[in-house]
Amino acid sequence: MSRSSPGVARVAAILNFIADHPGQAFALTDLVRALKLSRATCHALLTGLVDVGYLYRTTDKTYVLGPALAAIGRTAADHFSPLQVAQPEMRSLADEFDVVCGAYFLEGDVIHLRERAASLSHIGYPVPLGTRMPLRWIQATVYYARAPRDAEAWAARIDPPLGDDQLTQFRAALEFVRDEGFVALVRRPGVEEGVGMRSGTEDPPVVPQVTIEPERSYPLMALMAPIYDSRNRVMMALVMAGFHGAMDGSALSAAGHRLAQTCERISSFISGRGDAG
Repeated sequence: MSRSSPGVARVAAILNFIADHPGQAFALTDLVRALKLSRATCHALLTGLVDVGYLYRTTDKTYVLGPALAAIGRTAADHFSPLQVAQPEMRSLADEFDVVCGAYFLEGDVIHLRERAASLSHIGYPVPLGTRMPLRWIQATVYYARAPRDAEAWAARIDPPLGDDQLTQFRAALEFVRDEGFVALVRRPGVEEGVGMRSGTEDPPVVPQVTIEPERSYPLMALMAPIYDSRNRVMMALVMAGFHGAMDGSALSAAGHRLAQTCERISSFISGRGDAG
């Protein structure tokens, strides 16, 4: 992974520190002490940031966020979409694994396909962009993995209610997603190959696979992983579907962790914890 220059890191440290303390102004001495910068370096950076309007120097020689930075923040808030970050990652996943990669947003008890990328062999994939479908327990494992109370509340109110076996699988899959960052959905025993999710079907043709043996073959239908915001809430989930044939456990785990790492990278960028590169 490439490293940013020390100068960029120091500028970011100054801006982040001041942004983390809204309503306060800081003198040069405060910033030198807090950020462990040399006085000369800190003064030079502050002067440059004031010159471009990212900071404002008050009459008492303290610093606050400046008007240019505020304007950039407003523009970002008005126009930024997490899909801008996710789209190139989705394209990379689709091409690498020869699948369709979709971004599904949870809207109440419905999941909404708002973006997707398809490999060449899946250009005619039958689930159109904009599709909405009821949230089922197999998908809910991804949206509620880090919110166990919400997961139990959702499971308690859905109609028809989950059976004992489904509830056991649901809880095991929640734990798997928390531990591994993804869930694998495999074709349910007895379901013919080629049968997909159908709206209104209460008994979906897939189940979560919560134990993965390296040498065993799995009829993989999809992989799902969550993307989180700065409040640790799921913004959307990425779904890789359209795998060709069965996959052994080693390959399945590798693909699942590749998806999970992608989603973690996007989550880090969106929440301000890092970049998406």
